[in-house]
Amino acid sequence: MNIAIIFAGGTGQRMGNKDIPKQFLKVRNKEIIIHTLDVFERSGDIDKIICVCLESWVDYLSQAIANNNITKVVKVIPGGINPQQSQYFGLLEASKYSNSKNDVVLIHDGVRPLIDEKLICDNIDMVKSKGSAITYSQAIETVVEIREDDNKIINILDRKKCVMAKAPQSFLLKNILDAHTKAIQDSRLDFIDSASMMHYYGYPLHLVLGDTTNIKVTTPIDYKMLKAIYED
Repeated sequence: MNIAIIFAGGTGQRMGNKDIPKQFLKVRNKEIIIHTLDVFERSGDIDKIICVCLESWVDYLSQAIANNNITKVVKVIPGGINPQQSQYFGLLEASKYSNSKNDVVLIHDGVRPLIDEKLICDNIDMVKSKGSAITYSQAIETVVEIREDDNKIINILDRKKCVMAKAPQSFLLKNILDAHTKAIQDSRLDFIDSASMMHYYGYPLHLVLGDTTNIKVTTPIDYKMLKAIYED
């Protein structure tokens, strides 16, 4: 079984919109999160979808899912106190539907709607053959390492050796749940994403190339770019 966990838990502080979280902003009269869910709904490789949402917006998202005839969503659940805990809650929910130790879970941002079915398929194939799949795109600008206390540049990295980790990030469900359990036992609640956690606990990570248009809507300029792409 292949289960997608889609996160719609951000408050959108960097978007500067106090009334509507960024995942519920509309493009072509449809919420960004619904555009994202549409892709997973159409994919023949996805069996079930679980959404993790801001608690105060669970009913809104559930209604939007029904209004758009998205049938693969089996549960919309409230998130936790931070992204890591929200992911853990989503994985626990996914485990209720799991029927094999080889079940695959794809962890994806609700505000990253420009994913395509090929990338979903490539992620699943990589997990089945190697155990993990981290979507990436090539770094296209100079990447520098800085010293945190004064922002002084201490190293300029070779761009050819740098990539940008994106989503989905996909794993065998049993492995990512094991990493979360270890993180809880170690009181580590500060991992920025699944790849960071899995790397920390010694799981090998394998890359899957994604399209550069697979942007995450975080700031107003991202939203403008997304609308421009949809309207092109």
